[in-house]
Amino acid sequence: MLRIRRATKADADFIAQTYRPFVESHWASFEETAPGATEIAARIEAAGDFYPWLIAGDDEPLAFAYASAHRSRAAYSRSVETSVYTAPDARGKGISKQLYLALLSVLTDQNYIMAFAGIVVPNNASIGIHKAVGFEWVGTYPNVGFKLGAWRDTQWWGRPLAMPSTPPAKIRPVSDVFAVK
Repeated sequence: MLRIRRATKADADFIAQTYRPFVESHWASFEETAPGATEIAARIEAAGDFYPWLIAGDDEPLAFAYASAHRSRAAYSRSVETSVYTAPDARGKGISKQLYLALLSVLTDQNYIMAFAGIVVPNNASIGIHKAVGFEWVGTYPNVGFKLGAWRDTQWWGRPLAMPSTPPAKIRPVSDVFAVK
């Protein structure tokens, strides 16, 4: 069984190296400059105990996934944006799906209600993994970003994590729902 654990600042170099091609050579990320290990470590730290970063891999990391705030305004606080990225030699082996399902399980246990993912299209691989873990297409922002010499559309995909309650349940820290392994 694939080992899934919380990411730490020590994973920042792997994450930066895995993410770099998606920034520099693809439109999958709208970042224009690939963040280095120092910036990734800062992002992991800034996520704190409310937005999980996870690593999949036994001896060596193979993939990472994380959640972040969907929007900054308070009413959005029960929704998250999610992402998953896999190292080139680990693609096509089901690792992303296992890792994504683990992330979604943690988010559900934390009491988040909705997960969203923005997918710059075309990107059949990303659409495929999101469909495989239960996301559904919500809508498209046309011509929302200019990357690699062309205007790009972003599709938004959503996945319910839990039924909403009134009042909303308090968001639980990652450390309360996911043991450090």
